[in-house]
Amino acid sequence: MKRIFAFAHVMLAGFSACVVSPSHREHAPLDQQRVSAFADTVKGKTVKLFTLRNKSGMAVEISNYGATLVSIHVPDQKGQGGNVLLGYDDIKGYYNGKSYFGCVVGRYANRIAKGSFGLEGKQYQLPQNDGSNSLHGGVNSIDKQVWDARIMNDAIRLTTVMKDGENGYPGNVKLTVVYSLRSDNSLVIDYSASTDKTTVLNISNHAYFNLSGDPSKTIMDHEIKINADAFTPVDSMLIPTGEIKKVSGTAFDFLSFKKIGQDIDQPDQQLIYGKGYDHNFVLNTRDGKSPVVEVVEKISGRKMEVFTNQPGVQFYTGNFLNGSEKGRGIAYQYRSGFCLETQQFPDAPNQSNFPSTVIKPSEVWKSQTTYKFSVVK
Repeated sequence: MKRIFAFAHVMLAGFSACVVSPSHREHAPLDQQRVSAFADTVKGKTVKLFTLRNKSGMAVEISNYGATLVSIHVPDQKGQGGNVLLGYDDIKGYYNGKSYFGCVVGRYANRIAKGSFGLEGKQYQLPQNDGSNSLHGGVNSIDKQVWDARIMNDAIRLTTVMKDGENGYPGNVKLTVVYSLRSDNSLVIDYSASTDKTTVLNISNHAYFNLSGDPSKTIMDHEIKINADAFTPVDSMLIPTGEIKKVSGTAFDFLSFKKIGQDIDQPDQQLIYGKGYDHNFVLNTRDGKSPVVEVVEKISGRKMEVFTNQPGVQFYTGNFLNGSEKGRGIAYQYRSGFCLETQQFPDAPNQSNFPSTVIKPSEVWKSQTTYKFSVVK
């Protein structure tokens, strides 16, 4: 990992630790009221708020509760900062929230049909917390846990253990997530995991973005490009059918830029099932060097690029937001944020034609996703 001593500031609730060159000792002030709003103790573990800053005007707030991205502040084309994430105003919002704002989800992100899968001749039953299906690892999973946190030179390292049998999954899995902020306004998320039993794993971040910086506005006029020739259609329960379908000639063709709202309300059965986009796209590249998704919000000029080594990305357009979740002084309404969850394919443990999500005790699972922010003129 490249260390950017001149740019990355790491701030821990209660004190600041600035990682800077010896010639630069400026400390950005902590907002003590905000730090207090995110400070707590849960089952004997301390909940803290961390902030990563760089000299390019970007700041990222992270809670060790759920390894959650609380806010991402980036400049617009006029140099004015704005928060491009949906989130709550204090830690209690994350305790009670139902929409997975900004948190890390697993042990299996997305859905597993009927909350059940077979592995090495044994059938495993998971919590059915999404109708008859299991969603994002089950009940009180890693998104509702306090992670161990450690300040690194230019990053925050968060670690948790998913215990054998927890939510029905086999194996004790040690999971580490490292958030790093680069000088070019890239937020890099490195995931790594190991297990003591053969198990399945799919870890992602569930951040909701609104690049306007104003979540009272919808994301329908954001323009998006997804480097995917195919997607995985779903049934009425949002479980993949097993088909890998070409996007050409469908509302799912984002191979060139178009507004999110352009085709979202077409009378397409897939869009009806999802109430909009809530689908896995089969990425054309996973080298981590070329953007798999690009999003532009033209009024602010903000642009976000997504890079990953994962085979899929879930594009979700906030179709289940209904005003019941509140933050930043407003109620988050229908389609006021979008998610780009880099991932293995949903229900892969039950779909033999999808990439395998099995990891063994002899393996170390690794994944990387980068969200890079810039402006267009």
